[in-house]
Amino acid sequence: MRHTLLAGVGGALLSPPALQFASAAGDFIRGPAVPDQPLQRLSPRVALVFAPDGFPTPENLGMMANIVFVITSVGVVVLDTGASVQIGEMALRRLRTLTDRPVVAVVNSHYHGDHFLGNDAFVQAAGPALPIYAHPAARELIQGVAGSSWRSMMERWTQGASLGTRVVAPNREAQHGLVLRFGDTTLRFHHHGRAHTEADLCVEVVEDRVVYVGDVAMNGRIANMDDGSYLGTLKTFDALEAAVPGALWVPGHGQPSKQLLVEQRELFAGIYGQCAAAVKAGEDEAQARRRVLAYPPVAAHAARTQGWENNIGKYISLAYLEAEKENF
Repeated sequence: MRHTLLAGVGGALLSPPALQFASAAGDFIRGPAVPDQPLQRLSPRVALVFAPDGFPTPENLGMMANIVFVITSVGVVVLDTGASVQIGEMALRRLRTLTDRPVVAVVNSHYHGDHFLGNDAFVQAAGPALPIYAHPAARELIQGVAGSSWRSMMERWTQGASLGTRVVAPNREAQHGLVLRFGDTTLRFHHHGRAHTEADLCVEVVEDRVVYVGDVAMNGRIANMDDGSYLGTLKTFDALEAAVPGALWVPGHGQPSKQLLVEQRELFAGIYGQCAAAVKAGEDEAQARRRVLAYPPVAAHAARTQGWENNIGKYISLAYLEAEKENF
């Protein structure tokens, strides 16, 4: 029997030792259900459960990443599953308002937990044989340190709201160029080297000219670049636009847009370009930061980007380090 844990009831929040105990006792303690989230139909085959927030909190119960449904004639392919079993269960409820077709496959775009921890819900619903695809490096990391560490971090960030989530790792590998056919629908996989991570998969729904880009590009959010590359991201943007011109680009965070890659290229090229110019001029990181923040194409993104003030400094630092390495 599972009991629901409500974080913050009576003003009390779980302490880190209590969270560790609760995590170990996951069969008995479970976070609360996640309220239904907005559902958007993007194309004849593609729908989106939209995450309004960009960061996990106790209030949003970890609902920070979009979940995408590709509805084919033989069943539904789910592109990323959310940050907990509770979020995955919510997504399944939303899916059932669109179709009663079975979930026939899952794709995890990379190894950050807000995109794979919901696998648990879909496997519980469809059975352990459910195909779950990921890049080989992402599959290995989710099976190992990324799986356990992301589960623990999500429990901490949400004050226990994601408790009860099991790490269910991908069981299939997908590389660049893989094509899968599901009845009337063709999915083509894209990977162009390190971008957001070294293991990103972008999924093209060929018939609808819709491409789910995961966290390679975001809309109104700043991508976590700790595992990524600015130059690699720009290269990936170029490759995607050449492969699928005129596509609707669907991000893991933020609203879909046909202009998404254009706008994100402006931001990423602005941050990296100003840092590269600072490195070539012999300027330190503080001077590079001033360059970046004063550069109009970058400054234009500040007001419309969640978490800008708290995160832009870190991302300038990462760009400066990458520019130093390239200039060495």
